[in-house]
Parts: sequence; C-alpha cells; structure tokens
Amino acid sequence: MKNYNNQVLSINVLYFSSLAQKAGKDSETVQTTSGDLATLYAKLSAKYDFDLPQDKVAIAINHEFGDWNDAISSGDMVAFIPPVAGG
Repeated sequence: MKNYNNQVLSINVLYFSSLAQKAGKDSETVQTTSGDLATLYAKLSAKYDFDLPQDKVAIAINHEFGDWNDAISSGDMVAFIPPVAGG
C-alpha cells in the first residue's frame, strides 16, 4: 500500500541468514516514506547489495508471515527471511 501522505514511517527491520551477513547486522530501524514492502526491500537491496530477488524472500510483519501487498505502519517490525538450505 502506498503512503500517500509522504509521512515518514519508522520501521524495525530484521534480517536473517545471508541477508544479515550482507547487511552486517541482524536488525535496524529504517525511516521511509513508502508503506510498500516491495519498495522498502528494493531500497535495502540496493543499499546492502542483496542478491536475492523479492520472490525468493519470505516476509513477516509483527511476528506473522505476511504478503508483499500487506500495508505497514510506523512502529511495525518487518522481517525479511531468505530461503533456508538443507533437508
């Protein structure tokens, strides 16, 4: 969902596995004007050089698995979860 008011949202982002390694951290608070998860992930991908496309990454919002179309609000916790290898 687009943030039509250009309101700055403060989003707590969690990174796991290869994404945490690339970002050099497990979490951070991100200031964004986008309530769109795909745009947020694209900006973070560019910043940290993530090599996983969006369709390979699961997301969770406030500890519940979500969908890329879910709206986010200031104060939300968003987790980007790459696929886990193994069997």
